[in-house]
Amino acid sequence: MRVSSLLLAATLAAAYNMPASATMRITSDSGGQIGPYLDKLQSVKRSGQSVVIDGRCLSACTMVLGVIPRDRICVTSRARLGFHAAWRPGRAGRQISAEDGTSYLMSVYPQQVRDWINRRGGLSSHLVYLEGEELASMYPRCDGSDATAAADWHPGREHGRSGVSEHSKSVPVAHAATMR
Repeated sequence: MRVSSLLLAATLAAAYNMPASATMRITSDSGGQIGPYLDKLQSVKRSGQSVVIDGRCLSACTMVLGVIPRDRICVTSRARLGFHAAWRPGRAGRQISAEDGTSYLMSVYPQQVRDWINRRGGLSSHLVYLEGEELASMYPRCDGSDATAAADWHPGREHGRSGVSEHSKSVPVAHAATMR
C-alpha cells in the first residue's frame, strides 16, 4: 500500500513538473471577441505550447503573433492572417468602430507586424492579409514534425462570438471589442 502510494505520488510529481511540449494548430479561425482570445492565448503562453499556423487566422486570432513568443510560432504554406479594426455591435446589429480595441490590437502586435499593417494604411473595416513569402519572412516555416503533431484550437467556439460574453466582462473595455 505504501509503495503504491509513493509510486503514485512520484508519478504525479513528475507529471506536474514536466514541461509542456504540446503544439497547438490553427487551421481555420475566423476570430471573435478580443477578451476570450487574449485569455486563451495567455493560457497557451503559460503552458509553454508552440503554435502552428496552418490555415486561416483572422481578426482576434492574429493576436497570437503578439502574445506567443516568436520562437514558439511557425507557419505553413497554407497560413493566412487577416487583420482589421475592432468593432462593437451597435443598434440593430450595426458594427460600430472601437478605436480603443483597435489601439489595443496594434499595441499587442510585434513591431514588424505593426509596420506591415501601417504600410497598408492601418487597420480598417476591410481585411488585409499577411501570407506567403511576406509572412515567411517574419516567422519561421514549420518543418514536417511541427505541422503534423498538433491539436486544433477554436477559442471562438468556446466563448461565443456576439456581444460581450460573461467571460469577457472582466477584461478592460478595449479587450471586449469584437473582432470578426
